[in-house]
Amino acid sequence: MSDLLASLYPWTLALHIVSVIAWMAGMFYLPRLYVYHAEKAEPGSYMSETFKLMEYRLLKVIINPAMAATWIFGLILVFTPGIVDWSSVWPWIKAAAVIMMSGFHGWLSARRKEFAADKNTRPGKTYRIANEIPTVLMLIIVFMVVLKP
Repeated sequence: MSDLLASLYPWTLALHIVSVIAWMAGMFYLPRLYVYHAEKAEPGSYMSETFKLMEYRLLKVIINPAMAATWIFGLILVFTPGIVDWSSVWPWIKAAAVIMMSGFHGWLSARRKEFAADKNTRPGKTYRIANEIPTVLMLIIVFMVVLKP
């Protein structure tokens, strides 16, 4: 099995990177949609209904599948011999940041359900601040993987 994982490593890595890019693109864009939805669209308005559709499609068609693929290919990489040295600090920090990113993904999903039910109570400023979370987590993840401190 380890020979198979090693032989598939370049493909697994490429698919993992593509999945991460798609996931991050959505994670950067969805909070921005929430800013505009909270600030510019009255509940029940045509604009609000348009935002709801955009948010739903972004989450269900792009972000959710991309996160699942990121996790699947990432776990395959973790189990590929010689890729991760768990005696180092970096994979633990990276793993914690990925878990936090997944938790933030869940938070964004819950907010979408609130918008869908016209029950958002948060101002646009909340989503402006939230928009920075994936950037910070992504920086931590990338620096851990590349620099391996």
